[in-house]
Amino acid sequence: MPVNLPTNLLRSFVAIVDTGSMLNASEQVFVTQSALSLQIKRLEELVQQTLFLREGRRLSLTPAGDLLLDYARRVLVLHDEAVAAVSAGQFAGPARVGMVQDFADTLLTGLLASFAELHPDAQIFARVAGTAELQTLLERRQLDILLGFSSGNDPNAIAVAPMQWYGNADLLTRNVVPLAVLEKPCRFREAAIRSLEDEGRPYRITVETPNLSTLRAAVKAGLGVTCRTHLFINDSLPELTASLPPLPKVACIIQTSDGLDAVTKRLADLARETISQL
Repeated sequence: MPVNLPTNLLRSFVAIVDTGSMLNASEQVFVTQSALSLQIKRLEELVQQTLFLREGRRLSLTPAGDLLLDYARRVLVLHDEAVAAVSAGQFAGPARVGMVQDFADTLLTGLLASFAELHPDAQIFARVAGTAELQTLLERRQLDILLGFSSGNDPNAIAVAPMQWYGNADLLTRNVVPLAVLEKPCRFREAAIRSLEDEGRPYRITVETPNLSTLRAAVKAGLGVTCRTHLFINDSLPELTASLPPLPKVACIIQTSDGLDAVTKRLADLARETISQL
């Protein structure tokens, strides 16, 4: 009798290789590390070969593992093509979407509601983080779609807008500008600090937070001025039009992983349409 290799075992095997660790792979295939270890043990039993060698904290492929990897990739490609063809556009999921907080606060409800209306069986995994972190997850194949920020001259920009200052104008009468910022890394934080330093304008960070809602509340309370873009402000903060140095433009970008299924590609298209209309 031929040996049957379950595709979930092969997918976990490939995920470990692509992400470089059990921890990262477990997040990609949505199983615990202990369950992932059992899957690899089962796969090794089926092929009667050791697939990984552990060198300290690092996993490396054995010759048998290296040989299996190429076949596993080809099997999974054919498997996913077959599912997509037979399901005729029905959602298999989950669609893994990563976005910066600005997008989440403004677009999440409307965008995903529209998607769910088109695909009521949809399963969505949403991650909110900074653009740099999301790009790492996309490279590790832990995300399908990324919505983030980039420089204003990015050729992949969907929308480009100027950065602007927001806050209480009375704060500008102080000798040292009180600044409210998000934690590093943050493109708006970097732009605000660089523009003030280039002009030789004294400043101090009075509020630093990882949370955009907290930042907005702090600015509304008059604790500091901040730098954002009007695309996601919705008139919730007063704009400062004078007395502060000019700021660069910022681009809204969408990046996707290779080989999206038809339905996840539709979600990416919906996101692109929504952002281009901002």
